[in-house]
Amino acid sequence: MKKKIGFITLGCKVNIYESNALKNELLKRNYDIVEPSKDCDAFIINTCSVTNMADAKSRRMIHRLHHMNPAAILCVMGCYSQTNPEALQLEGVDILVGNGNKLEVINFLEDKFIDQAIEKKIKILDILQHHAYEKLEVTSYDHSRAFVKIEDGCENFCTYCIIPYARGPVRSKPVQAVIEEIRRIVTSGYQEVVLAGIHTGRYQDSKYSLSGLVQKIMGEVQGLKRLRLSSIEINEIDDQFLELMKSSKILADHLHLPLQSGSDVILTKMERKYDTLFFKEKIEKIKKVRPDISITTDVIVGFPYETDEEFNRTVQFIEEIGFSKLHVFPYSVRRGTKAASMPQIEEKKKKERTVKLIELSRKLENTYASQFIGKTVEVLVEHALDQIKMIGHSSNYLQVVMPLEAKYLGKNILVKIENIIEDNKVYALPIAEI
Repeated sequence: MKKKIGFITLGCKVNIYESNALKNELLKRNYDIVEPSKDCDAFIINTCSVTNMADAKSRRMIHRLHHMNPAAILCVMGCYSQTNPEALQLEGVDILVGNGNKLEVINFLEDKFIDQAIEKKIKILDILQHHAYEKLEVTSYDHSRAFVKIEDGCENFCTYCIIPYARGPVRSKPVQAVIEEIRRIVTSGYQEVVLAGIHTGRYQDSKYSLSGLVQKIMGEVQGLKRLRLSSIEINEIDDQFLELMKSSKILADHLHLPLQSGSDVILTKMERKYDTLFFKEKIEKIKKVRPDISITTDVIVGFPYETDEEFNRTVQFIEEIGFSKLHVFPYSVRRGTKAASMPQIEEKKKKERTVKLIELSRKLENTYASQFIGKTVEVLVEHALDQIKMIGHSSNYLQVVMPLEAKYLGKNILVKIENIIEDNKVYALPIAEI
């Protein structure tokens, strides 16, 4: 009888990719990948450590799975493992693996299946000295869009962020390996590919930067309908990338550009690599080549030293830029970072500011979506919502609800947008497959 492996993935798109790579390898070795249950023979948790709350969530998940089935082998891997190697002593943990060598989880797991009495296993690299890109590859995906990890690591060392210590220095997947992986994806029928990384804009392989890689993908991969970036820093949008945005319909009409604060005082405290003037001028260049582009962003609320005046500057700057959506994060103290020792803002004030920005985000979403009522857009249909509706995303990342037509599932189609519905989704009528 096949062994059943229950998988839990916390955190970012890179974690999702890495979990899928391990699932694919386990399937090749004749294991069953299932939802976690008391019938599982083993659990694998791919953890997150971006905030103290993420650490706490990882610990709660470890506790929950151990008590779901104390007899199951419990494997913990990823960022929480890397930054908290003492987690091997948590109740129920049998295997602890950090970043840079996640495939070790499978070898350790097989050792435990052969001999349950084998001692606990731990493999935590000195990640700050790790410069090799771990060869992980996904051959099947859970969604209609496929994520391809092209880069790992970050060297920005923003004062609020633990990720450089969890992921290590920048390492990039070889260009040809990226091309071959995307070719296989397109041959398998996927319409959209998302390039993902911890610091995607720092991609570098030989003479190829991220812009060079994107140009090579668009030139050498036949049949790709849409190419999207998961996230990129504003100071990594170069002239070559702007030219690609101007000339290519394949490159999605959406960018996620983390702002974090609209105050230059706070950006300096965060040790970000730009100021608001630079950010604004680059946005103007982007909108000159893509006037209808959707630009989403991340904003940290209640960072140390953020006065009411600094917060109001952030609100004003957000409105000035005209983002289409905000991802709002109340600042969370992260042990091991510079900002943890800075004067902290009271929680009540953080919550008030968070509510204000979430409300602003709803207004921005509505304003952006309203521009497209009555217009025709391309939509990748992702899945059925129920027996009468289906949902997908447009190139500019509008969430589009449509009447269910099974022939369009997983396809790229033209639709006409009729109106805005709940949660700033839009309702549209299908016209034809592209």
